[in-house]
Amino acid sequence: MADNHQPWQTDNWFVSPWNFLKEVMEGWQFQDRIKIHDVTLRDGEQQAGIVFNKEDKIRIASLLDESGVHRIEAGMPAVSPSDAEAIKTIAGMGLKADIMAFSRCMIEDVKMAVDCGVKGIITEVPASEHAIQKNYRWPLERAIETTIKATSYAHEQGLYTVFFPIDASRADMTWYLNLIERIATEGHMDSLVLVDTFGVLSPHAVEYFVKRTQERIKKPLEIHFHMDFGLGVANSIVALMHGVETVHTTVTGIGERAGNTPMEDLVMALLTMYGVDMGINTEKMYELSKEVRKLSGHTIPANREVVGDHLFDVESGIVTTWYKNLVDNNDNLTEMFPFLPKVVGQNEPRIVLGKGSGIDSIGIWLNRIGVSASDEEMLEILTQVKAYSLEKKGLLTEDEFRKIVDGVVTN
Repeated sequence: MADNHQPWQTDNWFVSPWNFLKEVMEGWQFQDRIKIHDVTLRDGEQQAGIVFNKEDKIRIASLLDESGVHRIEAGMPAVSPSDAEAIKTIAGMGLKADIMAFSRCMIEDVKMAVDCGVKGIITEVPASEHAIQKNYRWPLERAIETTIKATSYAHEQGLYTVFFPIDASRADMTWYLNLIERIATEGHMDSLVLVDTFGVLSPHAVEYFVKRTQERIKKPLEIHFHMDFGLGVANSIVALMHGVETVHTTVTGIGERAGNTPMEDLVMALLTMYGVDMGINTEKMYELSKEVRKLSGHTIPANREVVGDHLFDVESGIVTTWYKNLVDNNDNLTEMFPFLPKVVGQNEPRIVLGKGSGIDSIGIWLNRIGVSASDEEMLEILTQVKAYSLEKKGLLTEDEFRKIVDGVVTN
């Protein structure tokens, strides 16, 4: 990407210069290389109503790999024979990304992952006493013993073993750290995931979570945050700036309940506001999001950040005038957008007609259909456009606009 030698303002984006003030950046400890661990095919599919078949999973994995995602969690073999077959196929596709499987901390689950030919495994166990006793109805020692056995076995089979303690953010900190230390000592973990299963951490608590864990556990750290209070992106950034190496995300934030940390939002925020390039091909984001939405049947708001289908549509008359002035003078559209559509593979800005349109909107649409009109006629067209939009409660189509113009323009 072209650069104007200011990290907050390049040819492709324009964010706040305050983001890069020395006093703002003080204490940042981003790793030189931060990895995306995509969980779309496992946690994403846990969103109620989403079902991916084998072909869907292969298609999504291919697009994730093209986008530069570093690790792909292809699924949980124990869910079904179809899932196991999909994981095995993806693992044998020769993708650049590391292919991982998810399992319960049970040797039988780990064996299934080994049979799929994956490079690594994410092994889960509840991290809070209340979850073990109330949700799983297990004795505490049973949970610990099965975890030690399963992680040791995974390591013996040559799998990169990631320990995933569910509901860690609602556990007693002393209990949690003692549990992790015991698993790391008596079992095995190559890395540890800091898990906020229910999205209940505040950004300030994330820093505490990371630092307390780093004091006791000398392993690479990963994060897995949910969006129940809309804080997954902010929380992930806080954790990453304190040295966490890998972040779990899904495409467009699909996932259990309110979903997981959305990859697009996180990658773009880090790139533009923190100067952290994760190596993701951002120009693939819109295509990837559309494909996942199509295959999952999941819909999003039209103006959703980064990948909304109508994110760059402009109705406001005032903003349309901005657009016209910038285009007429060959100025950069980052003066009216935080980043250019092309950066994320999005549609180019489009002037639409509705109740909020202004006279410049009418001029642009008249040019589009090749019709000239006087100032008085343009004002009458604008009046009718606003009235029609109000009656319709929506935007005008080109045919509807032409009908209004035909009734007003006399030449």
